Amino acid sequence: MDTVIVQLPDETAAHHSGIHRKPRLIHMGPGETKDFGRGAPGDAPAIVLADPGVSRLAGRIEAAGDFWRLSNFSATSTYVVENLEGAGEYIKVAPGRLGAPVPFEFSRVVLPALDGTSTFKVFAPQHAYAPDGAGPDHGERTVSPFSLDPTSKYFLVLVALCEPRLRSSSGAALPGAGEIVERLRPLESCGDLTRSAVNYHIDYLTAAKLRLRSVHEDDLPAAGPRDGGRVGAKREDVVTLALRFNLVREEHLALLPRRTSAPCPATAPEVAAPPAPAHR
Repeated sequence: MDTVIVQLPDETAAHHSGIHRKPRLIHMGPGETKDFGRGAPGDAPAIVLADPGVSRLAGRIEAAGDFWRLSNFSATSTYVVENLEGAGEYIKVAPGRLGAPVPFEFSRVVLPALDGTSTFKVFAPQHAYAPDGAGPDHGERTVSPFSLDPTSKYFLVLVALCEPRLRSSSGAALPGAGEIVERLRPLESCGDLTRSAVNYHIDYLTAAKLRLRSVHEDDLPAAGPRDGGRVGAKREDVVTLALRFNLVREEHLALLPRRTSAPCPATAPEVAAPPAPAHR
């Protein structure tokens, strides 16, 4: 089972070609390691960071269960791992530190470089959560088929996507990316949410969290234009599975912003009765 997914740097964006390709992914299982750095002629690491300020062999990541570890091989540079779901949360990995555990589900690894910074993303979609606060059981742990984090932004997107079917009927139309943006924007954590980000989260739910199709398809989190029919079918599949297995329930609607009541139509002014004719 893949427990860690690395999204490699976008070479096309680095060359400002204006061409958007599907992200290149590396899938890792428990105990598997991948090196990153600038590399040397004939000896390129799995994750190439092509900046002269990055060491030839800068570090290593290791998949470990539902988290991953980062080793910093630099003697002088501190690396930063940002939590892409947090409000500025990050951890530092000091020079020479080996096997630093990273607990974030969405991470960006940031290295100092001559051209600003050099980065790549790491996803750990198999995070496990104890049901109802229960402690660990004896024996081998049962892996949940759908490990969803109700505190994450992708879960908010999922709830907003399911909302029409939860509130009305199974035939209700599903919201598009723009509608989800407007629905979630009043939340402080979603003030900068965009249509591309919504599509990004739906892709992540489809491939990594709900596994509706093979995670090895190279269009896991990717922001960019989408084919309307394909995206519509993807949203339909996500909602159908989420509601079928009660992954999203009515109580989750409380996570969404409160809807403002529509103003009542103004009451038409009363028309004064015509004066009675004067009696002569």
